[in-house]
Amino acid sequence: MKQGIHPDYHLVVFEDSATGYKFISGSTATSRETVKWEDGNEYPLIRVEVTSDSHPFYTGKQKFTQADGAVDKFNKKYGLK
Repeated sequence: MKQGIHPDYHLVVFEDSATGYKFISGSTATSRETVKWEDGNEYPLIRVEVTSDSHPFYTGKQKFTQADGAVDKFNKKYGLK
């Protein structure tokens, strides 16, 4: 790798803004906000809207629509006559 062209890779705390779930991971993202982690050190804090803690795929709270009902509704509204 060329020296001096890559961003700094460091530990960052990500926080799910919907649930408050926090996890630490390596990232090149930066933030002016910091948070004290469980190990006593301060790390940059990045707030995100969706994580595995709040995403319906991972939580099992998905909404399933009936495909045939949705298709019929679409065809009734926009279908060819």
